[in-house]
Amino acid sequence: MNTPLAERLRPQTLDDYISQSHLVGPNGTLTSHINQGIIPSMILWGPPGIGKTTLANIIATTSKRPFYTLSAISSGVKDVREVIEKAKNSGGLFTAKNPILFIDEIHRFSKSQQDSLLQAVEKGWVTLIGATTENPSFEVISALLSRCQVYILKAFEKSDLEALLKRAIEKDEFLSKKNIKLEETSALLRLSGGDARKLLNIFELVVNSDVKDMITITDAMVLEKVQNNTVRYDKTGEQHYDIVSAFIKSIRGSDPNAAVYYLARMVEGGEDVKFIARRLLILASEDIGNANPTALVMANTTFQAVTTIGYPESRIILSQCATYLACSPKSNAAYMAINHAQQLVKQTGDLSVPLNIRNAPTKLMKEIGYGEDYKYSHNYENNFTSQEFLPKEVSNTRLYEPGNNARENAQRDFLKSRWKEKYGY
Repeated sequence: MNTPLAERLRPQTLDDYISQSHLVGPNGTLTSHINQGIIPSMILWGPPGIGKTTLANIIATTSKRPFYTLSAISSGVKDVREVIEKAKNSGGLFTAKNPILFIDEIHRFSKSQQDSLLQAVEKGWVTLIGATTENPSFEVISALLSRCQVYILKAFEKSDLEALLKRAIEKDEFLSKKNIKLEETSALLRLSGGDARKLLNIFELVVNSDVKDMITITDAMVLEKVQNNTVRYDKTGEQHYDIVSAFIKSIRGSDPNAAVYYLARMVEGGEDVKFIARRLLILASEDIGNANPTALVMANTTFQAVTTIGYPESRIILSQCATYLACSPKSNAAYMAINHAQQLVKQTGDLSVPLNIRNAPTKLMKEIGYGEDYKYSHNYENNFTSQEFLPKEVSNTRLYEPGNNARENAQRDFLKSRWKEKYGY
């Protein structure tokens, strides 16, 4: 049989579709849209082998729409325009039968390619379904993103992957002829990296390599049958998230050796330099913050530099930044402060801003007290005067607590003196 197992088992209906209940379950976000055939343009975002293409096919089949598909890897602007013309002729106006244009790996489309989709989506000539493994906020142009709903597909749980294996044993025409016992699944799940397509293909390889009618699947057997059992870095799979996590935690833990090692793993795996630089930029603020404000400047400069240069030279810039950040003092005080502040806002709602610090651009506002009694700090000794800036309902609230490092110790001493002058303690 030439057709891969993953393709033979591809679900044809929502009843056969495993996982993503938050989207296509009984109360899922997409369920009512699919059942009614009223489908918005959308971006399906999730790891590889999670069912993005399958879901697009099911949506088209269930809603009985013409279905056109393109791959961003091999298609250009000309291909996009040709498909749009076909779609216009088969559908035309925005109706329940509006054609669906599915674009796999839409994040690989250039700006001009994405621009070529805008009119078709806005005019309703097609309903766009794009699939991506990358954050669409970074990889899809804002004009196109604003015309689409973004739906996040979650990684498979262990139970989902095991259910796929059992389905293969029970329902596949060829595997069901063999007596297969799943005694252990850890090796299969680990080698697949959570990718259902890869899982089924490895499983088929293991089963087909054994000529016996009765086969017991164990971890040792799987590792023996799969020659290349060393998991390589996959920039869109589980290894992607594991390596990035190790990279960030190594820098957070002030270990430049581990940091540059995991950086090398990503570089050798062909990871997007902008992705690495974005992670460094976030870390510089989240984990270093005011302990060393220069870290944020360094990370931002790194992002700009690698965006301009690319591989292979950008590896040097990334190494410099990663080791610098690893050797910097650490503080998450700013990160914790905004978390506490957001929690307070959610709990207390839209509290009134004190009148004395409100803006008063009109005569009426001045007459009703806007800006009245505001004390301009620079007019007072030490550039400080006691006045309350928080709403009265949450006055005296401390949200920012400086970290324990040289720079923030100085901040703490400064704030303590101001607090004592302001509240008397």
